[in-house]
Amino acid sequence: MPPPASSIAVRAEALVKTFGSTRALDGVDLEIPSGTVLGLLGPNGAGKTTTVRILTTLLKPDSGSAFVAGHDVTKDPDAVRRSIGLSGQYAAVDEHLTGYENLYMVGRLYGMSRTDATSRARELIGRFRLTDAGDRPAKTYSGGMRRRLDLAGALVAEPAVVVLDEPTTGLDPRGRLDTWEVIGELVADGTTVLLTTQYLEEADQLANTILVIDHGKVIAGGTADQLKAQVGGERLEIVVGDAAELAVTARVLGEVGSDEPGTDQNQRRVHVKVDTGPKALVEALRRLDQENVAVLDVALHRPTLDDVFLALTGHVAEEEPAAEEDPKGRKKAKTR
Repeated sequence: MPPPASSIAVRAEALVKTFGSTRALDGVDLEIPSGTVLGLLGPNGAGKTTTVRILTTLLKPDSGSAFVAGHDVTKDPDAVRRSIGLSGQYAAVDEHLTGYENLYMVGRLYGMSRTDATSRARELIGRFRLTDAGDRPAKTYSGGMRRRLDLAGALVAEPAVVVLDEPTTGLDPRGRLDTWEVIGELVADGTTVLLTTQYLEEADQLANTILVIDHGKVIAGGTADQLKAQVGGERLEIVVGDAAELAVTARVLGEVGSDEPGTDQNQRRVHVKVDTGPKALVEALRRLDQENVAVLDVALHRPTLDDVFLALTGHVAEEEPAAEEDPKGRKKAKTR
């Protein structure tokens, strides 16, 4: 049975998809309450985009079920398509049309009247801060402007669910921040968002809940704080003035910490996981003072999503995967 559309905007259960000998999805479950952001976090090759393609009716699962806005993705794909907006990894805009013309065309393709398509296009041009460029060809736009135009295109039909597949891939820091702002505005307006990303800080910034996916399986889920709590403790870092003092600093941090300390010779930095936070910091500084160690810098960090991902998977989130196969069995260096 489909989930209640009023409370759950997207639900998938036990999704499986294989391409030749590659099992891209291996029993993926996910659920997105209406008006929230779910961050699907994982490296290239994890299965993020395969999940997106199933939820947007571009692929059929081998097994499992999925509902979007109360509609079954395999039994009622047309209704699903009418309920979603999709922005992929690369801005899908016509470079030879103006920004306004791009949005007007999308509106007409959705069946809007000329008057309604015109009004909606002008509204979104203003909302996405493209007014000054709205009548210029899209080929004159910067990467960040094209991304905003692509996001605007995904909203023309005012969909209940917006799917953003690695929306900041290839953007510079300014463009990434602009995109984050736009996504924040969507959520403030009550839109449900599925966000796939391999950028840990992006998930931390935007998502209400996060699923960590690796090799086609969901390996952890929760809020950013809940995931960080799985790692436990904090990290104490000490920078000393003389590399000759690294050994004694490592010994002291090993005594106050909860695991083996790590040392960076080039940065003259020693770090260790601690369970007692500020108490461990104070005790470490007291002991280093007794040892006459000159401390240049000290910091106490909460676990980051980088720490979480490394602890869960044994590798970093932006690690390149081994070659996989496309649906015709040919080897590919990158799949998602």
